[in-house]
Amino acid sequence: RDWSVTGVQTCALPICIIAVAYLNKAILPTTYILLGTNLGDKAANLALATQLIAQKIGKVENRSSVYETLPWGVEDQPIFYNQVLQLSTSFAPDELLATTQSIEQMMGRKKHRHWGERLIDIDILYLDDLVYETEHLNIPHIQIPNRRFTLIPLVEIAPDLKHPVLTLSQTQLLDQCTDQDRKSTRLNSSH
Repeated sequence: RDWSVTGVQTCALPICIIAVAYLNKAILPTTYILLGTNLGDKAANLALATQLIAQKIGKVENRSSVYETLPWGVEDQPIFYNQVLQLSTSFAPDELLATTQSIEQMMGRKKHRHWGERLIDIDILYLDDLVYETEHLNIPHIQIPNRRFTLIPLVEIAPDLKHPVLTLSQTQLLDQCTDQDRKSTRLNSSH
């Protein structure tokens, strides 16, 4: 029998099956998302957000530990829980933003004040090495280099990930971060 495949020489069945499976395998872009919450049951908010993201956006490939962090920007508010998720997704940037905002609304997020308290906040940090800038969305997130609460969980799961504009790893960005007085405390291990 001829088990040939377009572009592949005639070969034994097991090798052809492996070749076809490899050639047809869709490699989805990787995105990193930061979750933040400082209202209600914070651990439950992160768990529900992660579940909804997995259902609506893509497979959660990895997750950082949960970190308790002091508020950033507006300090007179409750302490935050933060966590970074690594996902595989087929979503384009605007579709990703619309879906994360839909999840925030579904969970009951209300806009109180800029950088203020929130039931859930979902920030898109990276989408592969894409550089994307619009009025409503910047990828990579423009505040990554300035926020320890973002960099610490990123370093935990993707220390060597390069920032596509600054060409520095997450570890290097954390070393250079000027937000040195903000403490982040690991609450649990992701593993």
